[in-house]
Amino acid sequence: MVQATPFLLVLFLALGAHGHTVKKCILAGHWKNDIGSNMTISEVKENGDFTGIYNTSVSATTKIVPSPLLGSQHLPYLQNQPTFGFTIHWNFSDSISVFTGQCFVDNDGKEVLKTMWLMRSRVGKLEDDWKATRIGYNEFVRQETHE
Repeated sequence: MVQATPFLLVLFLALGAHGHTVKKCILAGHWKNDIGSNMTISEVKENGDFTGIYNTSVSATTKIVPSPLLGSQHLPYLQNQPTFGFTIHWNFSDSISVFTGQCFVDNDGKEVLKTMWLMRSRVGKLEDDWKATRIGYNEFVRQETHE
């Protein structure tokens, strides 16, 4: 019986590992965050580079238009839950935002992007630099497309 224990343990681990494959989190697609902003990320290239469009739901101006984003994902062909970053050049304001985060698959199999961002707004003079950068967090969930 003692000799059978290592064999059974290896068999159990092999069978268990087969049933618990990790779903890969894919950045490309349509995403919506916790404040209603949405973005579309195009195909992630083999080197990790990607582009997309960001449509914010919040702004100090009423003239909001979609803005381009440019980013990179770390080791896209190797990682199941990769880290990434992207920059948004706002088309309607004198600001730039940078996001960094990680793409996760939750316990229900849903993809979630956990991000942290900085937004830099232009100020007219050095003395106003203190109020030029904002920081925040957003969580994005994948939006199913109905085509």
